[in-house]
Amino acid sequence: MSAVFDSLSRFYASSIGKKILVALTGLMLLGFVLGHMIGNLLIFVGKDAINEYGHMLQTMLHGGGVWIARIGLLGAVVVHVVATIQLTQANRAARKDAYGMHKAQVSGKASHTMIWSGLTILAFIIYHLLHFTVRKNNDYDTYKTVLHGETVHDVYRMVIAGFSWAPASIFYIIAMVLLSSHLSHGFSSLFQTLGVATDKTEPLFKKLGYAFAGLILVGNCSIVLAVWLGYVR
Repeated sequence: MSAVFDSLSRFYASSIGKKILVALTGLMLLGFVLGHMIGNLLIFVGKDAINEYGHMLQTMLHGGGVWIARIGLLGAVVVHVVATIQLTQANRAARKDAYGMHKAQVSGKASHTMIWSGLTILAFIIYHLLHFTVRKNNDYDTYKTVLHGETVHDVYRMVIAGFSWAPASIFYIIAMVLLSSHLSHGFSSLFQTLGVATDKTEPLFKKLGYAFAGLILVGNCSIVLAVWLGYVR
C-alpha cells in the first residue's frame, strides 16, 4: 500500500502527472456537461419526459447512484482546479528570468482567466447542488406529481420555479458563459495532453472546442429563456 501511495505521490508531484490529471478530469467533466444538458433538454419534450428522467436518476442503485455521480463530479472539479492552479504557479516561477518576463505575462493572462472561470464554475456547481439537489431554503421537496401511477418528484415544476427567480437565472447564465469560455480554451489542450491532438490537427480541435462550447451555452441557456418567455410553464 505504501509503495502504491508513494508512486501516486510522485506521479502527482510531476508536471506531467498534473497535466494528465487535468486532462482526464477535464474529459470526465466534458462528458458530464454534455449528458447533463441532454437530460435537462427533455423539458422541451414534455413534463413526463423530464420527470421520468429525474426519477430514474434518483432511484438508480437504490438512490446511491446519483450521489456517487455527484461526489465524483465534485472530486473531479476540485482535482481539476487545484492541479491547474499548481501547474500555473510552477510555470510562472520557471519563467521568471530576464528573457522570459514578457512571455510569462502573455501566457499568464490566459491561464489566469482559466483559473478564475474555473473557480467561479466550482462555486456555481456547489450553489446548483444546494438549489436543486439539497433544495436548501426552498420547498421543492413538496413538489410531487403522478407518473405511471407512482408519486414522484416533480422536476418539471422545480425547474420552472427555480428559473423563475431572477437571481438564480442570472447567475446560471453567467456561469454558462464562463463555462463555455473555459471549454473553448481548454478543449484542444485537453486532447493535446492525451496525445490525441497533434500540431497538425490542433486547428481542427480548436474549432471543435468552439463548437462544443457554443452548443453547451445555447442548449443550457435555452431552458432559462424558455421559462422566462413562458414557452415552458
